[in-house]
Amino acid sequence: MIIATTSFKGGTAKTSTTLHVGSALAEYHKKKVLLIDFDAQANLTTGLGFDPDEQDSLAPVLQGEKKLEEVILKTSIPNLYLAPADAWLERVEVTGSLASDRYSHERLKEMLRPLDFDYIIIDTPPSICWLTESALIAAHSALICVTPEFYSIKGLQRLGIFINNMSERHGLSVLGITLSFWNPRGKTNNEFQQVIENTFPGKLLNAKIRRDIAVSEATIYGKPVFKTAPKCRASDDYKILTKELLAKSKAALQEIGEKQNAELSCSAQS
Repeated sequence: MIIATTSFKGGTAKTSTTLHVGSALAEYHKKKVLLIDFDAQANLTTGLGFDPDEQDSLAPVLQGEKKLEEVILKTSIPNLYLAPADAWLERVEVTGSLASDRYSHERLKEMLRPLDFDYIIIDTPPSICWLTESALIAAHSALICVTPEFYSIKGLQRLGIFINNMSERHGLSVLGITLSFWNPRGKTNNEFQQVIENTFPGKLLNAKIRRDIAVSEATIYGKPVFKTAPKCRASDDYKILTKELLAKSKAALQEIGEKQNAELSCSAQS
């Protein structure tokens, strides 16, 4: 299954969510996982202990200069792989062969479909740009990250309009909405959750990620908190979130399979 992790603004723990859900799927559920850093800031790459300046990203792959297998790296976690980012991803769509390709948004989708992974999770930039749109076209589902703050929720509403339009054209579904930097005692929690429910009915996940300095500290070591602070609350929260997403993704995959079988049946009859 291919999942695009996205948000309309920065600071929503999008990269941390990608890193920890991917790591938990590989570590605790024995899934073969590929994480794709599709953001030129390369925070996911750094968070897994790699230097972006020393790695090739998907930029030369999208340009047809390298094969995808040449840029994928093994991480320190068994079953977890990374396609790193670098500065060349910035504005890659206006350079080389991509600049003249009117269907350039489809390239990532074509590259990922043949890969043999249980899960591919794409970390996107915190904006609606060429990279984000390409990731959403390539994905089966979107995992949307928000925080219980005014600007984050306003960004969610804008993203909702965009994803609804995208789903009509490309069959994209929303796997869930995850809340980070959660304070269980927040005075406006109910109001924020109601806005989420109004924008994406039934998509707010039960698991919430509480604020924890251990997540920032883990980045220094280039590892998830499961390795650096296994007993911290963020470690527990991300494990619970991963279990919930695993169940939802299985249901989503079943629905995708049923839809594909129905389409094949209709084609055969015609």
